[in-house]
Amino acid sequence: MSPFRVLTDLVGQYGYPGLALLVGVEGFGVPAPGQTAIVLAAGYAAHGRLTVVGVATTAFLAAVIGDSIGYLIGRYGGRRLVLRHGRRLRLDPDRFARLESVMNRHGPKLVAAARFVDGLRQFNGVVAGTTGMPWRRFVTWNALGAAAWVGLWATVGYLAGDHQRALVVDLHRFQWYLIAAAVVLTLTGVGWRLTRRSGRPGP
Repeated sequence: MSPFRVLTDLVGQYGYPGLALLVGVEGFGVPAPGQTAIVLAAGYAAHGRLTVVGVATTAFLAAVIGDSIGYLIGRYGGRRLVLRHGRRLRLDPDRFARLESVMNRHGPKLVAAARFVDGLRQFNGVVAGTTGMPWRRFVTWNALGAAAWVGLWATVGYLAGDHQRALVVDLHRFQWYLIAAAVVLTLTGVGWRLTRRSGRPGP
């Protein structure tokens, strides 16, 4: 049995606590299958083992709390680590300042949209905290993104009914391709933006 399957089986064995654990830890960088856990739990709700309202409420609260923990990690430790070791990742103070500028202008939209992208979802809160996004702004947009994300996958899982196992297999099959594509596209976009800005003449 794969480690991924062992994790998702937590939902079948422990119900809401298992769902909360998987969705919550995913929010601060742990590669847990939170999205798949929501689909499974909603499928169990369709068969009467759980309730869809309970699944949606549990997943929403776990998502918001998990991302908030990630935010606090970034806020109180991330910036110091970036400034000290960022050059190893080609994120020198100047580029980090530009990243902060991007987050200041587009942070709310990025926070909400990142919830739907594997690879970004896991570090959404950490990045927001590291770049100094105001707490209230982060919580508001994170909650909006979490509500839409949970609503989507809870609905998909509930409507899938007897086909949820096949749906989960497809999620397992394509998840790493989606993560890799998201990471490549994100890094390419950020690199292009930073390179373009660095090439502009100063005032």
